[in-house]
Formats: sequence, structure tokens, C-alpha cells
Amino acid sequence: MPDLIQLAIPAFLLLLTIEVVCDALMRRDLYEIKDTAASLTMGIGNVMVGAAAKAIAFAAFTVVHRFAIFTIGYQWWAWFLLFLADDFTYYSFHRTSHECRLFWASHVIHHSSQRYNLATALRQTWTGGFMTFIFWLWLPLVGFQPLMVLTMQAISLLYQFWIHTELIRSMGPAETVFNTPSHHRVHHASNARYIDRNHAGTLIIWDRLFRTFEPENLNERPVYGLTKNINSYNPVRIAFHEWQDMWHDLRTAKSWRERLACVFGGPGRKSEKTVEATAASASAWP
Repeated sequence: MPDLIQLAIPAFLLLLTIEVVCDALMRRDLYEIKDTAASLTMGIGNVMVGAAAKAIAFAAFTVVHRFAIFTIGYQWWAWFLLFLADDFTYYSFHRTSHECRLFWASHVIHHSSQRYNLATALRQTWTGGFMTFIFWLWLPLVGFQPLMVLTMQAISLLYQFWIHTELIRSMGPAETVFNTPSHHRVHHASNARYIDRNHAGTLIIWDRLFRTFEPENLNERPVYGLTKNINSYNPVRIAFHEWQDMWHDLRTAKSWRERLACVFGGPGRKSEKTVEATAASASAWP
């Protein structure tokens, strides 16, 4: 089966080029050369490791599907139900990635840019695909075909590409149901009122239902990036800085309770030694 993400790469680059041209004509200063290069490098790395990660996910889905509770084929209604189930699963995974440090260590890569543009959409993890598939294991267990699950995951990611832009201000009535550039700008912001909001994939209804929705305030422009930015364009630093911090915390933890908290607690949990080590490490990277 062809990889939909890989097939879409030419379209990604075309749309990115169009946004760059529009940015230059409008003088919006949405792009910065080093930041864009870092985002594209992260995207290339993600594609390179993606085949292995998807192979592992497909194998796991196939094994679980042998114990499927129901027999679900490829009927149109099965695709509709899968769309809703996948979108809810993405919301659950995405929210967990902001609340559990283990998953934040992979997801933080996507939030590390202080710019918000289509290149930022390509700033993806090199490690997350090897473990985040566990959130989707319940779908083949229910009865959805493994290939259907992988396809729907790809469709969700394709949808999320175009919402990484500042050139579209509002989508009108669609803002009520769908995740839009406005909603996702809030998600990428480090402002206090915007942090950990709007975890949607395609539909914004889950955020509204579980009270994690926050509309974009026209009087408070989003400030992109992390609450403590890493200030580095080095792809290796971007990919692994949180893993490095977590390892420092594990080494200095004094009990198993602290160790568990370092891994499964909130992303903001860092010891003073980790902060000092991070600062020293950051100064050594370009």
C-alpha cells in the first residue's frame, strides 16, 4: 500500500513555496531561513524513520486484530465510524502528549519553532512513531482492519498540514466543528491562556466536549514556541533535548517515586540540576 504522506510531499513543498511567496509580498516575516531549514530537516528525518515505525505499528495492529471483537469490513459506514474513532483517539493521544512527559519528549519537537508556518507542520518527531501507536491498538481490537487504521491516521495528518498558517484568519461557521488555523494557532502558542488547549486533529468537537477549547483572542496574539525555548537550530538538539533532560532527572532522582514522576509526570517537571545541564548543553550547540 502506498504511503499517503510520502505521496503528498510534492504538494507540501508546493504549498510551502506559495506561502513563502505570499509572505514576501505581504512582508509578514513568517519565515526565517535557519528555522525553516531545521523544520525541513526534522521532516526528512521523520520520513526516513517513518517506514520502520509504521511497520512496527502495522505488525502490532495485525496481531491485535486476530482477537477482534467484531468483524468489520471496508463498507462506507465503517470508514465513517473509523474517522470518528480515529479522531477521538488522536485527541486522546495529543492531550496525553502535553500532560505526560514520556510522550511530550517526542511531541515537544513540533512545538519548538518560534515561527508558525507550513514548514512548522513538517517539524516532526524522530522517536514518537515507535510508541504512540499504542493509543490506536483498541481500533483493530474492536474490529477495524489494520490497513484502514493506518490509512485514517495518514488522512488525519494530511488534514493537519494546512492549518499551520497565519495567512488564513477565520473559516467562518466551520470554526464550530473543524480544527482550523485559528484554533491551531492557539495550540502552538506559549501564552498562559493558550497553553495545553485545542488538541484537535480534524474535529474541534472533542475539545469543546472535554473543556480544553480556547478561541483565539484578537487582542492577544499567540506567542509561538516553548515556555523556555531551546534557542537552537541543530536538528539533533531539537530531536533529543527533552530526552536528555529526562535522563538527567532520572540520574539525580532519589527514589522510585521521583523516577516515575520524572517519566510519567507533567512535562514541566525538571530538577534544578537538569535546568543547569540544559543551559550548559544549549550553549554548546549552534
